[in-house]
Amino acid sequence: MVDVLALVEARLRTALGEPDARAAVTFLGTDRIEVLRFTDGDIVRYATLGMSAQPMADPTSALADPVKGPRAELILSVRVGLADTDKVLRALAVLAASPQVEGLVVAPGASLDTGEPLWPGAPFTSVLVAEPGGLVEDLDLDAPMDPVRFLPLLPMTTNEAAWKRVRGAQELQERWLSHGTDLRDPLRKSVPLD
Repeated sequence: MVDVLALVEARLRTALGEPDARAAVTFLGTDRIEVLRFTDGDIVRYATLGMSAQPMADPTSALADPVKGPRAELILSVRVGLADTDKVLRALAVLAASPQVEGLVVAPGASLDTGEPLWPGAPFTSVLVAEPGGLVEDLDLDAPMDPVRFLPLLPMTTNEAAWKRVRGAQELQERWLSHGTDLRDPLRKSVPLD
């Protein structure tokens, strides 16, 4: 059996460089989740490593397929030095463990909520899962395994998350774009939603 996580880490290093820090979290009954930190100028990126070890299973299925099914890792990008964003490591590990713990299939357009600020003083408790393919290309695995997708996470304020539930992910992203919202600002305010 191919070592999926070794291939994933190699892909992350190819796309983002060498990680300058890593942390590991293990939750009862789940596989270990690591979070790697990559610093590039004034941007720091946090990437999970471990979520893709097992395919995500449809919670309505009687049995989880150990080989086939979507696989993903999460990537969060924020500006350096404006907030203590390194405290996001545990929150990211919780989100990455959610397919194992809650039987979620994490896909673009989904909202993931931690129930607490992503880091101290953060105006965000949830994230929007964005489309993959921009920062880190999908990692193809041997058939019949699905490729690993690297899903960017976009922090959402409470108001934005509520608006997204009503209007949808695409409308929220269009609102951010039309207002020139800096989604990497760890202290940004909510986009105008009226």
